[in-house]
Amino acid sequence: MRIGFIGLGNMATAIIGGMLRENTVLGSSATPLAASDIIGSAKTSATRDAKAAELGIAVTASNRQVAEEADVLVLAVKPLFFPEVIDEIRDVISDGTLVISIAAGLTLSRIAELFGRDSDTMRLIRCMPNTPALVNAGCTAVCPGPGATASDEAVCLDLMNSFGRAIVIPERLMDAASAVAGSSPAFVFMFIEALADGAVAAGMPRTQAYEFAAAAVAGSAQLVLETGRHPGDLKDMVCSPGGTTIEGVKALESRAFRAAVMESVQACVAKAQTL
Repeated sequence: MRIGFIGLGNMATAIIGGMLRENTVLGSSATPLAASDIIGSAKTSATRDAKAAELGIAVTASNRQVAEEADVLVLAVKPLFFPEVIDEIRDVISDGTLVISIAAGLTLSRIAELFGRDSDTMRLIRCMPNTPALVNAGCTAVCPGPGATASDEAVCLDLMNSFGRAIVIPERLMDAASAVAGSSPAFVFMFIEALADGAVAAGMPRTQAYEFAAAAVAGSAQLVLETGRHPGDLKDMVCSPGGTTIEGVKALESRAFRAAVMESVQACVAKAQTL
């Protein structure tokens, strides 16, 4: 099976790297994917040369070549470039090609429309991965279109699970997933930075402060995932009566911490709906 990537930025690199590290087997295939099974295109020769050296994949400047060769085509360019890229390749996409989009905001029907196809019959899947995929800790929302087969969905899930976890959702939830998984790492990084700043203000060296803050956030997230317990319940475990933690919680609540986070998610959703 030939896998093609149009765009070789961070997310494409994460997906390709995950597939190769995990010896990913797609669908009913008995053979793990190899670098020789993958081809990608990028605008600049510097990017192409770097990705060929880093990943060992075939590279080209031609989006059409990638589209012609691929059995599974991943569109890994920014949403504003979709019209021009699809216009370039639409006539070389066969009915048997599975197309996977990782662009925020663009609906299945809109993407199919750009291809001049019917979304009810086109083999198309929307995905929204996030940057922790770069360290095999990604969380990807997956939304198969009505024309995608069960085998298509299985292949896509194999791809997306290779660098983290993939969760199938209906399209009506894609904007919310884009915000809570795709955009939220930026919010978490801000939180880690703020935690570390607080520790620095208390006298801790900055490098050590970042290590403590990042490890605490990663461990807390893992505790939620592995125990399945409600986050509020886990928070209460840390808040001893009359203790230090409840004072910190009170300070956050006095500044509308949770409301600010909720509003940031809603802002991302609103923006995605305009793309």
